[in-house]
Amino acid sequence: MPAEQVPLQTAPTSAGTAPGSVPALPLAGVMGWPVAHSRSPQLHRHWLDRYGIRGHYVPLTVAPEHLAQVLHALPRVGFVGLNVTIPHKQAVLALADVVTDRAALIGAANTLIFRPDGRIHADNTDGYGFTANLFQQQPEWNPAAGPAAVIGAGGAARAVVAALLECHVPELRIANRTRIRADQVKAEFGARVVVYDWAQIGNMLEGATTVVNSTSMGMEGAQPLRVPLDALSPDALVTDLVYTPLDTLFLREARSRGCRTVDGLGMLLHQAAPGFERWFGVRPQVNDALRAAVLG
Repeated sequence: MPAEQVPLQTAPTSAGTAPGSVPALPLAGVMGWPVAHSRSPQLHRHWLDRYGIRGHYVPLTVAPEHLAQVLHALPRVGFVGLNVTIPHKQAVLALADVVTDRAALIGAANTLIFRPDGRIHADNTDGYGFTANLFQQQPEWNPAAGPAAVIGAGGAARAVVAALLECHVPELRIANRTRIRADQVKAEFGARVVVYDWAQIGNMLEGATTVVNSTSMGMEGAQPLRVPLDALSPDALVTDLVYTPLDTLFLREARSRGCRTVDGLGMLLHQAAPGFERWFGVRPQVNDALRAAVLG
């Protein structure tokens, strides 16, 4: 699989159709196991209606053992692309014909593009969604102003790490309950990454100007994220990738210490925009109306 950086503005014009045929009604969707919880259908439906596009975006519940068979069948019935969620984000890399540099670095894809020539392109827009959300909600955010601290070392964390390093953070600190995963991030992302033991998270926050919870802790139905915040600077920007609930305990405690906070919903919204543009040919806006539609 050659590595390729697919430009954000690239959009298929007749994917899912045979040469010389009438263009099919474009279809896209989100594939996972399970997938009923996804808010992506509401998100894309809002955009399709907003821009008057004749197309559909649907949830696709696909078991891992059926992934390859289903994936290769979808372009034949008019699909121009997919979002991919757990547990398929790593597996689709091996099934794609072309993988972008960022998806290869992160080790996961969340966006697939079905090309008219039959090739499947895999990309990862999570890091873009992460930084776009912070810049939109806190325009004065300066990632280069000081160290960043990332809690967790899973797939979402890897996307965040890649994005923050690209934004020139001088040092990226990371801690994970299983240290070996954090050590792997350092091995792959380089010298600016500093690994902390899970028990040392409080120390990791000292002097950090950007703090990120990339774990599922704090999500509805999961255990809360409880970390000592004594060393947290009131000048820090704190964000949580969890968006159910929007206002997590972690964000509330950070705000009580004077920190600016950003919820995780905007990352979901912004990461979806490049895929929508590629599939349907329109670069959509991420605004309050979209947030309301997704929350509603």
